[in-house]
Amino acid sequence: MTNIILCGGSGTRLWPISRTLMPKQFVKLFGDTPGQSLLQRNSPPKSLFQLTVERNIPLCSEQFIVSNAEQYFLALDQLGEMNAQSNHYLLEPVGRNTAPAIALACMALDPEEIVLVTPSDHLIKNQQSYAQAVERAKELASQDYLVTFGITPAFAETGFGYIEADKENGEEVVSFKEKPDFNTATQYLNAGNYYWNSGMFCFKAGVFLEELRELSPQVFETCAVAFKNATTNGMIRIAHDDMLYIPEDSIDYAVMEKSNRVKVVVASDIEWSDVGSFDALYEELPKDANGNTVCDKHISIDSKNNLVLCEGRKIATIDVEDLIIVDTGDALLVSKKGSSQKVKNVVAELKNRNTELHNIHLTAHRPWGTYTILEDTPGYKIKRIVVQPGKRLSLQKHFHRSEHWIVVSGTATVTVGDQTQIIRPNESTYIKMGEIHRLANDGKIPVVLIEAQVGEYTGEDDIVRISDEYNRA
Repeated sequence: MTNIILCGGSGTRLWPISRTLMPKQFVKLFGDTPGQSLLQRNSPPKSLFQLTVERNIPLCSEQFIVSNAEQYFLALDQLGEMNAQSNHYLLEPVGRNTAPAIALACMALDPEEIVLVTPSDHLIKNQQSYAQAVERAKELASQDYLVTFGITPAFAETGFGYIEADKENGEEVVSFKEKPDFNTATQYLNAGNYYWNSGMFCFKAGVFLEELRELSPQVFETCAVAFKNATTNGMIRIAHDDMLYIPEDSIDYAVMEKSNRVKVVVASDIEWSDVGSFDALYEELPKDANGNTVCDKHISIDSKNNLVLCEGRKIATIDVEDLIIVDTGDALLVSKKGSSQKVKNVVAELKNRNTELHNIHLTAHRPWGTYTILEDTPGYKIKRIVVQPGKRLSLQKHFHRSEHWIVVSGTATVTVGDQTQIIRPNESTYIKMGEIHRLANDGKIPVVLIEAQVGEYTGEDDIVRISDEYNRA
């Protein structure tokens, strides 16, 4: 069985810890033990993506990662941290929802291969019950059924879709329901045969493609063309124009709601959460005696039941209750608990204001390492750059800025124009505006350097890549 892991999505409801270039599934918040978190600092933090991989490795022989280019490098790095790897990667230039993503992955597999499709950003804490649910789904999939997983609702949730199961035969699906209003969700909760739609599926690759061809032929045909035209140099890379031509559709709309082959496995006690809001995250993090999330940077004076997340500065609270406080260095979020769904409205406003705060953190991850913005002022920008051993930046130039590089540690190989030189700690070099240059680390330890950019414009889009081994635009 192959685990298709869907890594798309930007997790805007968890801004500012989740951003487009570091979405929630790759943010390291959780420890090995359910209920532990980074805030306790007594176990190595892991991301929801890493927990997804760990959860399914015992159940599946292969992992198939579906993502965009930026998330591919994040997935590759985090798999490396786990001493794990995947033989299958599919890179989408633009997202077209779950039906095309799953279809393109299935086209790369044997039609008889059973696939377990899982989002990368869900938390499941009861591994034993989860394994039992997957085993039952696998049995049904081997009989050519399309299997979805339903979660017994714990409360009247209006943010999830629902699956209506037959009251006599609990694995028969009667209908799929859209996200309901509160009164309807309450009726579903009380009925006893309605389940949250988890977004997890299990079926044979060929059976799913047969149903897709019959029920959503345009999605199938455009995916088939895109897959045929894809490049396959170590990964499947879909062409941008081919991807845009595919209709945007979810697996539920395209197949599951129309098919007569659907079964549901009720996973009632797997302790599932989509961690889709700060209110949901609060429930999963450890708390002190006053109900505040555990954080060694939080000083609490008569404060209760608060979610506090902070990366650097101390946060002191006095006589406050039921707040969400998230500090990431470049952004501070303060909200009442129960209102965190409105965070997506903040992200929309940030986009309207043409800032990068919704897109990237102060520390950005790149395929060669990381950079951290230390200061960003009109006319200049200062960064701390870390290049991992054996990695190098693209051969590039800038139209609007010059750059000064000062090596702090490690040994950098710097190419400027047609000259290449070795720059050691406490040595520097200068790259004039418009000059072609490249930075590489040919050593065995990370290169750390300080970069000072000077120019009228220092945006990240002022990069012209002449050559790039990571195939970025």
